Amino acid sequence: MLAHRHPDTTSDRKDIVMNVKTTRAAIVLALALTMPLAACSSGKNANTTTGGIDGAKIAFLMPDQASTRYEQHDAPGFKAALSKLCASCTALYNNANADASKQQQQFDAAISQGVKAIVIDPVDSTAAASMVSRAQARGIKVIAYDRPIPDAKVDYYVSFDNEAIGKSIAESLVKHMKNTGVPTDKGVLEVNGSPTDAAAGLIKKGIHEGLANSGYATLAEYDTPDWEPTAAQQWVAGQVSRFGTQIGGIVAANDGTAGGAIAALKAANVKPLPPVTGNDATNAGLQLVISGDQYNTISKPSEIVASAAARVVVDLVEGKPVAAVGGGNLTTVFGAPTMLFVPKVITRDNLKADIVDAKINTAAELCTGAYATGCTALGIS
Repeated sequence: MLAHRHPDTTSDRKDIVMNVKTTRAAIVLALALTMPLAACSSGKNANTTTGGIDGAKIAFLMPDQASTRYEQHDAPGFKAALSKLCASCTALYNNANADASKQQQQFDAAISQGVKAIVIDPVDSTAAASMVSRAQARGIKVIAYDRPIPDAKVDYYVSFDNEAIGKSIAESLVKHMKNTGVPTDKGVLEVNGSPTDAAAGLIKKGIHEGLANSGYATLAEYDTPDWEPTAAQQWVAGQVSRFGTQIGGIVAANDGTAGGAIAALKAANVKPLPPVTGNDATNAGLQLVISGDQYNTISKPSEIVASAAARVVVDLVEGKPVAAVGGGNLTTVFGAPTMLFVPKVITRDNLKADIVDAKINTAAELCTGAYATGCTALGIS
């Protein structure tokens, strides 16, 4: 009789092990074939963002601290709006303090922290193009804020209409000069914004349009590095020495450069001061309008664009079409889908109604020290 072979022989053990390995391999292969392709990532796509907005980190990168608006209005406005739209989201705020290299580091740090979107107001609009490409390669949405990025097609651009701002302040100045009898043999100084800021370029274009048929010659113009008020002051001081009483008005592209221009005029003991424009409706700019030293500024409450940017972020991350909010106009700027808001010119004539009564700024904020007299004259209390 043949002896019965126990299955635990060396030969049979090998067969069993092979069968187990084959079965495991088949199971692994079957699982791999049924997995979604999006779950398989490697190389540069390893950090690609997936899923909806819940729990997302969103970077909010602002350009400088020379203007107080970013710390006092834009950042708080964005955080508040985002928290209402997504309570589980986190806004990561950083300010580059006019340092393009620092902003690049902040941008890269945001990517490494796994953000799903980056809202950026670039220090240098040209240098920002490569940053946009790096983020988009990882599936991160990039929203240009206030300043466009012409050399990159961002996912969205949200801003007040910068070209309209330049045209509005220039036309307002020209109308005032004509109404007050400034002769056309006098001219205008033009103090533009930073040459590395594409928004400044749009404001500059608008200023040129506003002055084109004014009858007043442009005596000289200057692109102010980093929007620095001290640089604007130094340049205007030189032009006062050069042109003297030929200066009939000054178009300054924001309240900071306007303040620098006014400081230069006062240091040179120019009387009366020629009218000076501004933009941003900062506390300091509004106070200069109240005192009569600055002719106009532009009201563009930062919370409006900050709230719109938060809405755009949520829609983009969730893959929804972006709809206009808060009166914004949908258009295209530098090839990117865009939401623009209409600016409003502020002078002494409408400052009370459109700033104080509208609760954009309070009398307590504006009517301090030497400005109390001007507030009384305007009925602000």
